[in-house]
Amino acid sequence: MATSFYLGKHHVGVDSCYIIAEIGSNHDRKKKRAFEMIHRAAKAGANAVKFQLFRADKIAADIDLPETRLRDKFAKFGSNVYALYKDMELPSSWLEELKSCCKECKVDFLATPFDEGSADQLAEIGVPAMKVASFEITHIPLLRHLGRLKLPVLLSTGMANLKEIQDAICAIRDAGENRIAIFHCGIDYPQPFETVNLRCFETLRKAFPYPIGYSDHTQGIAVPVAAVALGASLYEKHVTLPGGKSPDHDFAISMDEFEKMVKAMREAEVSLGSSKKEVQKNELIYRLRGRRSIFVVQDIKKGGIFNENNLAVLRPGIGIEPKMFEKILGKKSRRNIKAPHLLKKGDWK
Repeated sequence: MATSFYLGKHHVGVDSCYIIAEIGSNHDRKKKRAFEMIHRAAKAGANAVKFQLFRADKIAADIDLPETRLRDKFAKFGSNVYALYKDMELPSSWLEELKSCCKECKVDFLATPFDEGSADQLAEIGVPAMKVASFEITHIPLLRHLGRLKLPVLLSTGMANLKEIQDAICAIRDAGENRIAIFHCGIDYPQPFETVNLRCFETLRKAFPYPIGYSDHTQGIAVPVAAVALGASLYEKHVTLPGGKSPDHDFAISMDEFEKMVKAMREAEVSLGSSKKEVQKNELIYRLRGRRSIFVVQDIKKGGIFNENNLAVLRPGIGIEPKMFEKILGKKSRRNIKAPHLLKKGDWK
């Protein structure tokens, strides 16, 4: 089993969390806007940017059914899901330019394909992996096709149970690809915090021997920091620029917030550190300065008795440790001692 693998130069499952800026459809079919988002994501510290590559006639039926009509918060985007997707299609002619922009910015170029033809286009231009959207986890023909492309597969698992995840993995693996990463994911836009269930990371780790990530639809940066603290190997978040018109825009975070998020995630990663409980080098000065030692605080003559009046436990911690205090009480001084004095071995009989 591929418990780790490379995405470009990044060793997933070994290196730090692989952070994906999910542009999705927030380019609004404006190439300049797409380029700006790539530059901003790279500046913020993302490892990759990701788009979505679909064709309306390959993803939805152009038919009027109750289930296809757009209602509630999505009604403003068209009459049905076909119209919605048609209006958000990423032009295939952009792919090479988008990839070149990513190369210039030193981030990986990714896109989620929603049909076999789109997957082939992405493979042809040389993406480092194939991303599977949660909605496609039961699209076994597509998963088998992706498994034959000799590229790692990043599998989102929103709305899926363990059996469906297992079936998807088997389809990919049986087609020849064993470099798989599993993204825990929730489906709502935005997703309520009480439905995030990051404890599922452990469930997925026990069930599948693959790197675990998180595909995020929450608002703010609390969840990504928690995700990386729980060991997420990959993470993706929807990003946007002001004035967006796509449905993704309404729950995506701004580029400024994304930059703060990446910084917080990296700080959280560094702070995880080692499992060893030991003195850190930067703590040594504070250890000496802040801990305590036994001091003589009143003059004492040779043969005098050490007691609670002439001894005290004070900073700094450079002498005899406080745990010896009661053992020294009642002992006789070997010599005349003038206070204040750091008590030393040999000062008592």
